[in-house]
Amino acid sequence: MSYREIELLLEKLANPQNATHMQRFFKTGPGQYGEGDRFLGIKIPELRKLAAEFKSLPLDDCRSLLQSEFHEERMLALFLLIRHYKKGNPDTKTTIYKMYMDNTRYIDNWDLVDSSAMHIVGHYLKDKDHEILIQMARAGDLWQRRIAVIATFTYIKASSYDTALKIIEILVNDPHDLIQKATGWMLREIGKRDLQTEEDFLDAHAATMPRTMLRYAIEKFPPEKRKHYLSKKK
Repeated sequence: MSYREIELLLEKLANPQNATHMQRFFKTGPGQYGEGDRFLGIKIPELRKLAAEFKSLPLDDCRSLLQSEFHEERMLALFLLIRHYKKGNPDTKTTIYKMYMDNTRYIDNWDLVDSSAMHIVGHYLKDKDHEILIQMARAGDLWQRRIAVIATFTYIKASSYDTALKIIEILVNDPHDLIQKATGWMLREIGKRDLQTEEDFLDAHAATMPRTMLRYAIEKFPPEKRKHYLSKKK
């Protein structure tokens, strides 16, 4: 099936009522982080099913889907790219990584980032220089910063924390709640594997980091320990 045929199929699956709800949920109003995004109203399980069905879609068609104005088409493209990446040879992985990085302006909401960054960007860079992630963490673009944070989940799962901690420290005072939530989440994941490493970071930064980031980081702590760190807030 071609990209155009998939577009027509997705149009048939569209649900206007779901689309209206999604546009509110993903903050697409004026001045909101998803401003102007358009939805068809197709839910994630259906998109995953379609990704399995169209797993052989050529990469050029995946790129076209990724550049769509519709959120679900971009999500489907990412699911397809992850499939291609996991099964691909080194050259294919490089091609997909470069495609992803060249099209980050279309990976422009938290669900798109969170479903893909660790599987493509994080995995590709795992045995390479991570400087590009440091640069992205310092970018003005919200989604590049979130990609940088979420990509480090790959290394956290392998009990390697240095890159994640460097990026979290760069973003420790980021004003956007979507970055505060992502950094707090990654700190929490570090703590699941190495509690002392997380607590060392919190001891240094809990007093000044945004409350949202702190609350996400300590979400699984016992009540007394949560109280201890929250009391450090000025």
